Amino acid sequence: MKINTRTLAGITLLASLVVVLDYTMKFSGLKIPFPWLPTLKLKFDFTGIPIVLSLLLFSFIPGMFTSTIAFVAILARSGDVASSLMKALAELFTIIGMTLALKKIPKFKRGASLILGIVTRCFAMFFFNLIVLSTYYNIPFAIVLEMSPLIAAFNAIQGSISILGGYSIYEAIKKRVPSLVNKPNKS
Repeated sequence: MKINTRTLAGITLLASLVVVLDYTMKFSGLKIPFPWLPTLKLKFDFTGIPIVLSLLLFSFIPGMFTSTIAFVAILARSGDVASSLMKALAELFTIIGMTLALKKIPKFKRGASLILGIVTRCFAMFFFNLIVLSTYYNIPFAIVLEMSPLIAAFNAIQGSISILGGYSIYEAIKKRVPSLVNKPNKS
């Protein structure tokens, strides 16, 4: 993939926005806790929106880079490798599902990318949670399996926030500043 200056500047801006949103929401206390599973300390936030926006404005590789920056920013802030990695993977699998839908189902791309993005995120995070919660956090495997539907509900809601927020901003940019919306890239 050839990256021009405008794409590089856009990726940098969106990656910076991920860092700003993460730090702002964490230190202002604006992250909303997931009420049905308080033991895992799952919280809703807006850090996935710039990642989705990076995918929509540029392509998958810039979205993947922005997701990687989310990992680095959360790791630098918290020092917790597991939760940083889980957040970055959740957002990465969201845009993987979206990318598949955008390329394979162009007729219903918005609806299909919403559904496939959420399904891919929930499916991938089911397996990652089985591994990480049972090995890294030493939660018994049976309990992790029992918590899985609630974790999937959290991921579905968080994925919806990321995708719908990303699409809302993308549509506003496309309407008000169409020169910022790149032509589809091959990635």
